[in-house]
Amino acid sequence: MTRRIVLTGVGWLVALAFLLPYLQMFVTALKPERELTRSPGTYLPSHWTWSNFTDVWSAAPVWTYMRVSLTVAAAATLVTLACAMPAAYYTARNRFRGRGAFLLLVLVTQMFAPTALVIGIYREMVALDLTDTLLSLILVNAAFNLPFCIWILHGYFSSIPKELEEAAFLDGAGRVRALTRVTLPISMPGVVTAIVYTFIAAWNEYIVALTVTASPDRRPLTVGIPSFVTQYQAHWQYLFATSLIAIIPVVVLFVFIERYLIGGLTAGSVK
Repeated sequence: MTRRIVLTGVGWLVALAFLLPYLQMFVTALKPERELTRSPGTYLPSHWTWSNFTDVWSAAPVWTYMRVSLTVAAAATLVTLACAMPAAYYTARNRFRGRGAFLLLVLVTQMFAPTALVIGIYREMVALDLTDTLLSLILVNAAFNLPFCIWILHGYFSSIPKELEEAAFLDGAGRVRALTRVTLPISMPGVVTAIVYTFIAAWNEYIVALTVTASPDRRPLTVGIPSFVTQYQAHWQYLFATSLIAIIPVVVLFVFIERYLIGGLTAGSVK
């Protein structure tokens, strides 16, 4: 009993430590602009300005930023899964010359940060005439997230016994049907992990979007949010309000697919 109470208390303390920055963002977003520059400052606002969350939509093209972020993140996730799943499945089910080298090369590409490659990426986009386009952001985000997705899906596909697919073959199922009816439901935790990782990584990407886009209607939230604080103006309340709004799609995504993460652990192997 004592051990449970201690562990529960520690859990709440850890959760509070993670939630405090978001609480501070929320409180700051509700402060009037004049209070943000007052010295000494106060933790709680003297006047709770809830209108900051509505005024921010007219203070900047927040909806445009969010639409771009959603489009890029969703499209990059689809492209990554469309490329990663066949590659991971083939490497998991087939032994071929150079297989180990291929997987090692996939792992090595994860070591390169976008910041180190941003100049080369920009030159490539200029050569392809893709600067200031959503397609450039989609392709770059898909490329950077592809290695991780291949690795995690390869691990899940490798852990699934071949006998399950062979049983499906005996029942008259083809390769594609066995994959969709047997293998994918069992590997759903890996697929969900790949979806969440790719979407969040594309949603949070900043340096490439800042480099290859220039038009306001082509810039995602990560680039649009800092525009509230410039050399000539500082609207911190709008910056924090928009930052909180930017968290909502990721939370909604996790809530929506969390049940598939649990259901995929037992689905598929029971006929």
